[in-house]
Amino acid sequence: MKNKKSIINILILLLITGCVLYFSLKDDFENIIHEIITLNPLWFLVAIFLVICYWLFKAIEVHHVICDFKPDYTFKQTLRLTLSTQFFNAITPFASGGQPFQIYMLNKSGIKLTDSTNIIIQNFIVYQIPLVFLGMIAIISNHFGHFFKEVHLLKYLVTTGFIINTLVIVGLFIIAFAKKTNKRIMHLIIKLLSKLHLVKNKEQKETEFEEYINRFHAGAKLLFHNKKQFLSSILYNLIALICLYLIPIALLFAMRDYTSMNAFQVLVTSAYVMLIGSFVPIPGGTGGLEYGFIAFFGNFVVGSKLNAVMLLWRAITYYFGLIVGAIAFNLKGREEK
Repeated sequence: MKNKKSIINILILLLITGCVLYFSLKDDFENIIHEIITLNPLWFLVAIFLVICYWLFKAIEVHHVICDFKPDYTFKQTLRLTLSTQFFNAITPFASGGQPFQIYMLNKSGIKLTDSTNIIIQNFIVYQIPLVFLGMIAIISNHFGHFFKEVHLLKYLVTTGFIINTLVIVGLFIIAFAKKTNKRIMHLIIKLLSKLHLVKNKEQKETEFEEYINRFHAGAKLLFHNKKQFLSSILYNLIALICLYLIPIALLFAMRDYTSMNAFQVLVTSAYVMLIGSFVPIPGGTGGLEYGFIAFFGNFVVGSKLNAVMLLWRAITYYFGLIVGAIAFNLKGREEK
C-alpha cells in the first residue's frame, strides 16, 4: 500500500512538473533556454553551494540533538539521514514522509523509539520558529516597503500560510507547557469525533493520543531545559533558511543581472514564496511554489529571465535535493547489506 501511494505521488509530481515546464516554456522557449545556457558558471556554483550549506546547517543542528541521546552517532550518519530525508519530503504531500522516515532510521540505529520521536519533535520546534520569524519579517517589510502589487488571491494565500505556521508554533508551545489542558482538549475532540462516527475505537485513540502528548511534552521539556542548545539550534536553522532563500540572487547574478534585486529583497520575496508553498497539498508543493515564485519575483524581474530563474531555482532547491537524497538513501541501503 505504501509503495502504491509513493508511485501515485511520483506520477502526480511528474504530471504537474510536465505542466509547469510546458506553461513556463511555451511562449518564449528560445530566450529562456538562451538565458540558461549562457549562465555565468561561477555564480551558478554559488547557488549550488548555498543549497549544500542549507543541508549542512540542518545536519549540524540535527546532529547536536541526536548526540544528546546517542553520543557515538557520527556526523556522517547525520548528514546521510538529512540528505535521505530530502527525498522522502520531496515525494510526499506537505513533506509528511520525512519525519516518519527519520524516526524509523534513528530507531534502527539503536536509539529508542521514544527518544527518536523526541529528537524529531525537538527538530520540528526549532525549525518552525525561524521559519515563522522570517515570514513575519517579510510581511512587516512588505507592509512598509510595498514590494508587491496588491493581489487578493496572493494576499489570502500568504496570510493563510503565515497563520497556519504561527498556529503550529503556538500549538507546539501549548502542548509543551500545558499537558493536562491538552489531554482534556484531546478527550473532548475524540468524544466529539466518536459521536460523529469519525472515530471507531474511542478508547484506543485516546490512549494513542495520550502517549503522543506525553512523548511530545517530554521532548519539548528536554529541549527548553537546555537553553544554549535550544538557541543554537534555532540559529543553525535560521542560517540554513537564509542560505536557501538567497539562491535566487545567485541565479540572477549568474544571468548577469546585478540590479533587479538586492539580497534583502530576495530574502523577503523568498519568504513570501515559502509561505505559500508550505500548505500546497502536492509533493514538493509543485505548482504552488512555481506560481508563487513567478507572482512575487515578477515584481522585480520580467520576461524570459523570470521563467529561467524560476526553473533553475526549482531544479536546485527541489529536484537536486530529491536526486541527492535518493542517492544517499540508496548508498545507505547498500552499506547495510
